[in-house]
Amino acid sequence: MYTMKDIDLAYFDTADLRFETKVELECTPDRLFDIFEDADSWPQWVGTILKVEWTSPKPFGVGTTRTVYMKGNLEGYEEFIAWERGSRMAFKFVGANKNNIELFGEDYIVEDLGNGRCHLTWIVVMQPKGLGKYFMKLGKPFMARMFAGIMQKDLPAYIAQHP
Repeated sequence: MYTMKDIDLAYFDTADLRFETKVELECTPDRLFDIFEDADSWPQWVGTILKVEWTSPKPFGVGTTRTVYMKGNLEGYEEFIAWERGSRMAFKFVGANKNNIELFGEDYIVEDLGNGRCHLTWIVVMQPKGLGKYFMKLGKPFMARMFAGIMQKDLPAYIAQHP
């Protein structure tokens, strides 16, 4: 395992490489967290994820761990640094099986809009290593579109199919 740089919640506001997507969803915050907690749901609405494996027992909270298996034979070993069911969860990579990124994290901020709806702000931060640092400048618009598509198309479609 390759160890990642440590980050905290403040880093999501100050990261050099940061992607933010906002979306209104047709579900309650509790339903959204049911989806987040369901390991089998992630590969259905995030195209780069092949499998999610929780490595900590429920109830989930700060310190919970999981392994995410992604396309490209990448395994990310995650630790949650925020967990407030219905309002926020955030994780950081503590390690990976490849040595091509220095840090990676995601922050999910959920706001109840009432009437069975919620607002999600999703922030992804990363810092590639080596040549990836240079290619990311070119790839940043593609990454932004990909992340927006996950939250603005794929997750709402999953929610609609699994009310």
